[in-house]
Parts: sequence; C-alpha cells; structure tokens
Amino acid sequence: MSLLFETISIRDGLAEHLPWHQDRMESSMRALLGKKPDFTLSEIIRVPPEARQGHFRCRIDYDTEISKIDFQRYHLKEINTLKMIDDHEIDYSFKYSNRDRIDELFAMRGFADDILIIRNGFITDTSTANIIFLDGRRWLTPSQPLLEGTCRARLLDLGIIHETRIKSSDLPQFKEAKLINAMRKPEYSAAIPVKNIAY
Repeated sequence: MSLLFETISIRDGLAEHLPWHQDRMESSMRALLGKKPDFTLSEIIRVPPEARQGHFRCRIDYDTEISKIDFQRYHLKEINTLKMIDDHEIDYSFKYSNRDRIDELFAMRGFADDILIIRNGFITDTSTANIIFLDGRRWLTPSQPLLEGTCRARLLDLGIIHETRIKSSDLPQFKEAKLINAMRKPEYSAAIPVKNIAY
C-alpha cells in the first residue's frame, strides 16, 4: 500500500481544481519523503472514455512514485446527522492511505450518518470531509482541521470561507453546517442543522 493518496473530482471528463491538489501533493512529498515529485497531475491523469460523462472520483496512490490511478463513478452520500467523538491523540495531517484510526472512530457513530472528531475540545473534521459553519453572515471553518483539504484551501484562497478556532461548546452560535471536500462542493452539499450535531 502506498503511503499517500489524492482524490480528484472528474466532472464530464475534466479534472477539477488541480493546482490545489498539486500543491498538497508536493508539500506532502517534501515533508514526508524529502523530495519533490518529478511529475504533475495534469500529465499523469488520463481520463478513460467511460469516465468522460458524469461525475467520477479519481484516486491516485503514491509515495516516491505513482503506484495506482483508479476511476470510480461518484454518488454524493447524503449526510444529515453527525455524532461528535473525542480523540485527543489522532493525527491525520497528511492524506495517508492508512485510515485505520478514522475507521475505528467512524464505527462508533451509532445511528448518525457520520462523525465529527473533537480534539482537545476543538472541532476538526468528519471522517471524510472538512466542515464549515454559517454564523448568519459568514461561512467559518475550524482553524485546526485534521487535514487541510484542497476544497477548504481553495475556498480560503478565494475568500469564500474564513478560519477561526471553534470549540464543540461554540456550536449553538451557528445556524447550520456543510461538509466540503474535493468531491463535495458547498453548492452541492446539503446544509446540516446544528441541532443534528451532538454527542
């Protein structure tokens, strides 16, 4: 199994938002492997004919080299409820292929659709996505996520969302939340009422 992976949205044959994926891949390789990739995503992604209509998920497994590129049709999963789970030791600062601890926490969700991981009292991420909260005027995202996602980075760069420290006790200040990742743009992500986020 490769050390890292990248997930890229392919919509009607086009790979979306590659500069942010390239930036994350390069910074991850420099930090963990001490080198810069000798390839670019735009060079290695070749969308097969069967993935040129509709929405597909491209997964790239890599470490010092690309080990696998896979395309799967993507279906947006509806998320309406989140169970907050505390884990003060979890570290997922890079997009590691090994997600065992996240999978263990996800298995503790009970009847909720997904989990919201709380680390030292602060809100981080769900099992597969960053989260944003509407305070009535602005969309805010936790400044201490488990993983700095590419959609999150893009929306921050564009000034669409803003970072702030958010404790689990701050939830009543917000009206609703949305989940965001490379496959789940905010415009396609249904709002989650804050009352549906609980321990």
